[in-house]
Amino acid sequence: MKKNKTSRRKFIKNLACLSTGVSIATNKLWGIPNYLPNMSLIKKTINGVQLGLITYSFRALKDQSAEATLQYILDCGVNSIELMGKTAESFVGLPETSFDQGIFNLLLRKERKNILSKVEEKELVELKKQQKSYDKEIKDWKKKRSIDRFKDLRKMYNSAGVDIYAFKPNYLLRKGNSDADINYAMQAGKILGASHVTLELPEDSNHSLRLGRLAEKNGIKVAYHGHEQQHAHWWDIALKQSSHNAMNLDLGHYVAAGNTDAIELIEKQHLNILSMHVKDRQNPKNGKKNMPFGQGDTPIKEVLKMMRDNSYKFSATVEYEYETPKDSSIIEEIRKSIEYCKNALES
Repeated sequence: MKKNKTSRRKFIKNLACLSTGVSIATNKLWGIPNYLPNMSLIKKTINGVQLGLITYSFRALKDQSAEATLQYILDCGVNSIELMGKTAESFVGLPETSFDQGIFNLLLRKERKNILSKVEEKELVELKKQQKSYDKEIKDWKKKRSIDRFKDLRKMYNSAGVDIYAFKPNYLLRKGNSDADINYAMQAGKILGASHVTLELPEDSNHSLRLGRLAEKNGIKVAYHGHEQQHAHWWDIALKQSSHNAMNLDLGHYVAAGNTDAIELIEKQHLNILSMHVKDRQNPKNGKKNMPFGQGDTPIKEVLKMMRDNSYKFSATVEYEYETPKDSSIIEEIRKSIEYCKNALES
């Protein structure tokens, strides 16, 4: 396993005295730091509503290891999360890529739209070679991977006072993924303590049918996420296919898509929603931009208060997407977003 930018040994030293008040216990599990619960974290629920965070919010930070991500979570003052798959899998030994996956995916999208420049065409050819080599490396790794390592990851997070209520693995969306890979991802989510795994709703309804059936076998649910393709009936087929298919509504994207019925949708579907991404986007008339919480057109306060007043059980997941001000930091802006939601629930 290739080491992340910050080694675990260095990470342990750096965490000897976190500003959030977490201290490390003397005993360790397989070389992993063991934490004492951080009593300064927000409550598990605020007036009955679980307020969490998706670790995708930290995507621009340099160190993406599970250990560094835990520190980011604690620095934000959060105790429940939706965990990204790559963060978890890097912990259990997933080989790292030697190329920029984001650029590769961008060029693939351009290729599908037939808008690649000559320079980009050459770059994509080289990246495809690297991807092919990486795929072989992953194939070899899968033969020896152990799902038990996810138990260690859960223990590390739980001992710091952080629960994982949702897991967004990498092996669900593509139809070409084997049942073995999908089962592995779902079982990993269950081991981590998640009630559901999340992914983009597949365009092919046969795949959501397949995922629902596999989720039922694995004793976990699948919550489907969306961007601007969301509308009030977007999840209907998947929800009818299986009792283990559910919704991972994105409130901000829903508004940016031009929908004006977010309140009505949540009232109707709250039993099918397992978690909801919270961000503040503008509506189409105002430009669709991601904005600091309270400055966009997304009814964040209204929805959170509705969840509180009606005792809705799904989690509200803060997702940081707006541009970081030059005089601030990602962690500071996430803290502001969480505080905005907390104030709404307490008012």
